[in-house]
Amino acid sequence: MTKIREENFILDFGQNIRKIRLEKGITMEKLAELCNVEYTQIARIERGKINTSISMVKRLGESLGVKVGELFEF
Repeated sequence: MTKIREENFILDFGQNIRKIRLEKGITMEKLAELCNVEYTQIARIERGKINTSISMVKRLGESLGVKVGELFEF
């Protein structure tokens, strides 16, 4: 049961990143450039395929111009 909740949390997190990114009018490619990572990493985060690191969460918040806490408001 816990594993399913964790998977759902990771998926929800990724969907929220995508929502914020689209609201800001930023492409995945641009976000990857701002975060200094490969485009595929952003794609995997948004699809909930990977459980990203806390340092990447910080970079995502900075690059999207939001507080880190907002990335978890879903």
